[in-house]
Amino acid sequence: METPTLIYCYDAYCGWCYGFSAVIKKIADQYNQKLDVEVLSGGMIPVENAKHISVTADFIKKAYKVVEEHTGVKFGEDYLWHINHPDLSDWHPASEKAAIALCIFKEFYPDRQIEFATDLQYALHFEGRDLCDDEAYRHLLEKYSIQPETFYAKLKSDEYKENAFYEFALCKQLKVTGYPAVLLQINDTKFHLLSSGFTSYEVLKERLDQVLSEI
Repeated sequence: METPTLIYCYDAYCGWCYGFSAVIKKIADQYNQKLDVEVLSGGMIPVENAKHISVTADFIKKAYKVVEEHTGVKFGEDYLWHINHPDLSDWHPASEKAAIALCIFKEFYPDRQIEFATDLQYALHFEGRDLCDDEAYRHLLEKYSIQPETFYAKLKSDEYKENAFYEFALCKQLKVTGYPAVLLQINDTKFHLLSSGFTSYEVLKERLDQVLSEI
């Protein structure tokens, strides 16, 4: 029997996914002998819809506090500076570049997808790095021992952009309507939706165990 795959549909710009980081990391660590793990980027903010941060700043000001209360995660001062001073910020959030970076990374380290995805979220939501800026990834290249020349050549190539857009399409095909979402793929045609939106570790584990016991 083939190994089931835990599919994590997320977006680097999704605050609830940032809040979900500890949960999905714990699940992935706990089940790494039983399951394959795949992270898919959802393309929550298409480039053609990218707007200056001032458009969403008021919404984020309220929303981030709700995420903190529900998940225990903390948003960093360097991120919140852009939310609190949108008139001074040069941010135009869009999902594409972070999604391309994930596709490149998956090729190097297929077994560390969750780790890299959560590092991207931390880089944005805590360290306040602009994931639409090529330089936002340099510190992670050092961490994961990836040659900058190789990474940046791939970041600008059509191949990895196509891979990212394929992931966006796949999330739609899987009928993912909100992030974070977690599915368990049993085979080519059978998928179980385990969670849509933030879910606690206990609830997610219980649902996952239930499906695994049935198969």
